[in-house]
Amino acid sequence: MPEAATDDLAIALTYYSPYVSGLTNMARDIAEGLAARGRTVTVVTSHFDSGLPLEEEINGVRVLRAPVLARVGRGVVSPQLVALGRRTLGRARVASLQLPMLEAGAIAAGLRTPLVSTYHCDVTLPPGLVNDVQRIVVDASNRLAMRRSVAVAVTSEDYAQHSRMWSSIQPSMHVVAPPCPAPPPGRPNYRETDGPHIGFLGRIVREKGLEHLVRAFRAVPDPDARLLLGGDYAHVAGGSVVSQVRAAMGDDPRIRLLGFVPEERIGDFYASLDVFTLPSVNAFEAFGIVQAVAMLAGVPVLSSDIPGVRQPVVQTGFGTLVPPGDEPAITRALQDLYTNPPDRTRGIARAQRAFSVANVLDAYEVLLDKAVSPRER
Repeated sequence: MPEAATDDLAIALTYYSPYVSGLTNMARDIAEGLAARGRTVTVVTSHFDSGLPLEEEINGVRVLRAPVLARVGRGVVSPQLVALGRRTLGRARVASLQLPMLEAGAIAAGLRTPLVSTYHCDVTLPPGLVNDVQRIVVDASNRLAMRRSVAVAVTSEDYAQHSRMWSSIQPSMHVVAPPCPAPPPGRPNYRETDGPHIGFLGRIVREKGLEHLVRAFRAVPDPDARLLLGGDYAHVAGGSVVSQVRAAMGDDPRIRLLGFVPEERIGDFYASLDVFTLPSVNAFEAFGIVQAVAMLAGVPVLSSDIPGVRQPVVQTGFGTLVPPGDEPAITRALQDLYTNPPDRTRGIARAQRAFSVANVLDAYEVLLDKAVSPRER
């Protein structure tokens, strides 16, 4: 007889909480949401921070971390992650891989547990021989994992169709939006004036297009306007572009580089804004959860018109889209969203229907239950 499953769901991914990114936050919210619904969930990840324990429980989710031998760009080299992943996922009722992931193919190969993969985004790296080899290897690994998956979840068909992995995604694609918890009510403690307050929240990295946002904001003539840039730049896989952002800021006294915004102040951050921005410049960004969270907080969004990233604005109408990197267009849109904001009540309602955590967890439970092998039904 087959060995009894030890978990309802086991998830493997490169980085997990307390690391902060859209991918890790989505995996965390799904894991913790399903655990809160009574499912046993284990996460296997890398021991990317030596100050963290190798094993712990976080909000009902068991987290196992495999030692890291080296770091390559945004990724890590962890042979033990493969062994730990195969062992843990092999004992679960359903397995999940969060892609892109270097080790995905090795974990998936020969895995008897039904596998549901979530493909978040393509790996996008600067030109160069090492980066080109890394991208080719990761893509090949992800293709193998998706071929062995009974389902491949994506956050939007829009992004998936434009992905270089489309041929591997399409045969078993299921569209499930990321869970977007509304921020807690906050006080506008980040406001300094009565002028427009523009915000960004996320990692300070190349693909976010922050230099374009900064230069576009500097063309806004209002001396009472403020640009609040929140996000980690000290502990970012692959390195941050904070020096380039500072150079773009120049001597403009209206711009604030806030650094990491702790969870307990997220509500205050959104409550301080008139417009939220996500000025991404390439397809590494597949959705942009932070902009959906801003909408749930009642803040209209300026976003780049690129596959996936444009979907929250397209689905809700609560914001505007601009061509990526078009600084004059960003300047005009910032001023228009402040002076002629879309209807806030309608925007919040549409965002709640599209991105609520409960609706997304319902969809994932259906997907995971369908994946269970016939011998368990």
